[in-house]
Amino acid sequence: MNRPVALRQRPVNRAVFVSDTHLGSIHSHAGELAEFLGRISCERLYLVGDIVDLWWISRNRTAWGRDHSRVVEALHALRRAGTELVYIPGNHDRPLRHMVGLALPRMQVRRRMVHVCADGKRLWVTHGDEFDSITHFGGFQEKLGDWLYTQILHGNRLTNAWRRRLGLRYWSMAEFLKSKSAAAERYIERYVRACVDDARRRGLDGIVSGHIHRPALASVEGIVYANDGDWVESMTALAESQDGTLSLLRWRGSVETVAELAPRRRITEIIESPLAWPEAA
Repeated sequence: MNRPVALRQRPVNRAVFVSDTHLGSIHSHAGELAEFLGRISCERLYLVGDIVDLWWISRNRTAWGRDHSRVVEALHALRRAGTELVYIPGNHDRPLRHMVGLALPRMQVRRRMVHVCADGKRLWVTHGDEFDSITHFGGFQEKLGDWLYTQILHGNRLTNAWRRRLGLRYWSMAEFLKSKSAAAERYIERYVRACVDDARRRGLDGIVSGHIHRPALASVEGIVYANDGDWVESMTALAESQDGTLSLLRWRGSVETVAELAPRRRITEIIESPLAWPEAA
């Protein structure tokens, strides 16, 4: 039985970032995403691209079902509860970039955006496909990689169908296999480097993206690198709490915190702290 989506009383998070849900694809964990959205509370929800998989829908028979509609219902419930939605289209929902600049009640479509955290950090929010020219191998090797990834996702679905029958928790075979691939790891390294360099070049404190289906939260050379993951393999999201703490969240029937970055101390906090003043001689 589907759980009703309850209205929120007070936002727990300042912001939540979700991407790569790939609604309309058979590989989307739409039911789990609907459950997650029904549990969270936030002032602003960033939809960081590839929310609807228009590539899949245009090339295959759509897999849109009740769970996919539940996600839309959960988003409407969040908006009615006061959450502002910001949609940043990715490469799989690229046609929606024609709607950039559109502003509806408590919803807007943006190409990219700077998110200012409670502690003053400025984070560049972008899907991440603009870095493809830097990170991809190109040619036959890239096409082969795309084909292999699709086959891995099919295997991932079958593996977890059996695990559910055995009463076991979800396990991402796709994520495991990619972690064992030297080529995949080199690709991830290039992507992280491109993200960090872009944020630094713009004079920002960090970057939030999706695209590569590899969740992460870390400080790289003083720059915050946050990837909110996906809802095809990892079922993860990024959240910012009221004090500016960044948390990487994972859904496994409940919300689990798998990584955190503490907020940075403001200059005013340092000045006001007794520890900032030297002792009298």
